[in-house]
Amino acid sequence: MAERIGNHTIILPSKPSVYGYASVVGKAESEGPLADEFDKTYDEDTIGGCPTWEKAESAIHKEAVTRAIAKADLSPAEIDLIMAGDLLNQCIGTSFGIRELEIPFLGLYGACSTMALSLGLASVLVDSCVVNTAVASTSSHFASAERQFRLPLEYGGQRPPSAQRTATASGATVISHHKGNSPSIEAVLFGKIKDLGIKDANSMGAAMAPANAIIGP
Repeated sequence: MAERIGNHTIILPSKPSVYGYASVVGKAESEGPLADEFDKTYDEDTIGGCPTWEKAESAIHKEAVTRAIAKADLSPAEIDLIMAGDLLNQCIGTSFGIRELEIPFLGLYGACSTMALSLGLASVLVDSCVVNTAVASTSSHFASAERQFRLPLEYGGQRPPSAQRTATASGATVISHHKGNSPSIEAVLFGKIKDLGIKDANSMGAAMAPANAIIGP
């Protein structure tokens, strides 16, 4: 059973395992140094000709989830719960992507922390034996995120050369009870909100970098 240590850390004695995982990415990611590490890459960001960026995001989310489940040698019917989210209003990239899988769904909005958030929550539920097998997943799409947070591409706004970009990608993992040599999750830590006053919408790295450090007690 999960045990709290100190102020924030949750120890998971049963060490839930990662049974399967998958990643699906778009054009820019397929041209980067990690291209060979992804399960599926697309050479265009419409992801097989989807009519909108949001539908393209739904497509990669569904593909990442189904690939992860298949790699775990399971079927969607054997998944008790999926914890997932994205960057869009009402998590539409996620909900429209996975609805046909008919897996009980817990929608999460953690922005760039959604993958870590879903992994942490899924692991706690599996360790507590409330859930036997869960999927943790997330997605984003450069163009849908631009429309959501900055300016739609159709506007033709100019981005500074230093601007960072949201990934066109989805990642998914299958979490279940400890199994042999599979990677395991031994502890999770849910952090506090810290506003360090970063105001540049194009400098996402500066806003997120503090999340990699523990600030204060």
